[in-house]
Amino acid sequence: MSRVSTSAAVASPEERYRTTRAATLLAGVVNLLLATTQIFTGWLFQSQALIADGAHTLSDLISDSVVLFAAGKASASPDRDHPYGHGRIETLATIVVGLLLALAALGIGWTAGQRLLAWETLTGPAPPALIFAAVALVAKEGLYQYHVRAARRIQSALLHANAWHHRTDAISSVVVFIGIGGAVVGWPWLDAVAALVVALFILHMAWQLMFRSAAELIDTALEPEQVDVIQQAIDSVPGVKDAHMLRTRKLGNEAAADVHIQVAPRISVSEGHQIADEVYRAIRDSMGTLRDVTVHVDPENDEEQLRSVGLPLRPAVTAHIRQAWEGLPELALIEQVALHYLGGRVHVTLTLRLEDDTSGTELNERAAELAELVHAHPGLEGQLGEVLIVFRARTRNAQTVSQSAPE
Repeated sequence: MSRVSTSAAVASPEERYRTTRAATLLAGVVNLLLATTQIFTGWLFQSQALIADGAHTLSDLISDSVVLFAAGKASASPDRDHPYGHGRIETLATIVVGLLLALAALGIGWTAGQRLLAWETLTGPAPPALIFAAVALVAKEGLYQYHVRAARRIQSALLHANAWHHRTDAISSVVVFIGIGGAVVGWPWLDAVAALVVALFILHMAWQLMFRSAAELIDTALEPEQVDVIQQAIDSVPGVKDAHMLRTRKLGNEAAADVHIQVAPRISVSEGHQIADEVYRAIRDSMGTLRDVTVHVDPENDEEQLRSVGLPLRPAVTAHIRQAWEGLPELALIEQVALHYLGGRVHVTLTLRLEDDTSGTELNERAAELAELVHAHPGLEGQLGEVLIVFRARTRNAQTVSQSAPE
């Protein structure tokens, strides 16, 4: 098995943390100032909508704190306890942000519902409240634009989730602005109706964030079109006869993949490893967010062929050969024993040193006898496949003669 892993060709953990930290600190300062202003002016101008929006803004401070904490933890390098890194912390934090969004939506919906039930007693706020509602709207939309650009630059699902949190805040500020405006002109129930609509929108967005993040936590595969890109990259590597058991999963803003590739069954270990390395590079080049890639080399399709489970390893096979050839001079002439585990059996190739000028016919006869002895010796019944005997002459120009015994 060849396994190679490295960081994906995206923003470094340090850059991701710096960007997320700067955006989150900015949002925290703006939200603190906004919340203070909204609550004070809401009380001053008797606008319940503005006070509610201020309380909603305070909830953003909690969200920003969660984002900042998670970004710091997720940027840590892999360690012994977390060899795949800490990217899942971002995923978990995104779920927390989604929960905060849902709670905020329920709060807005509950308040709006209560106001609608008592619409006869509703009174409109003072007109200056519209100015502060407009200021809040501009500030929150500005935070959304800033965050969403930063999220795209570093490919952060967490920062993108928080950006949408700011967008929903901006929408709620639109509702507050409309509601205050409607109340000023004589329709105090208008903001409550609009608030219910926005609450449903926020709940939908919260569900999407939590659903996608939960899918990552249970190792959901990448999108089918992304898997197709990886498959095409694997198929493009010379020497790969087939690829199967391709699995992918998300790791925060990155991803991991593992695959079994089938190569010619009797190539060398080093050639199989080289092909696996080329497959790894092809996969990494096909998708920059793949951080970890594992390539398993198979001599045959282990999904379809009989698996070589429980077959004897080299010590048992060589001991069997020594027992079968005990007392024979050829036992001392063995130079190499090659084993191939194919089709549920062990196939053996024995290379022997040829020390005289024995004719080809005699060598063929002797090879058949030696192979038959290996097959006939008790101990590996039903486990041995082809036994191939190869005589290698000492002189460079001499002919090599081989013989295989029937299985």
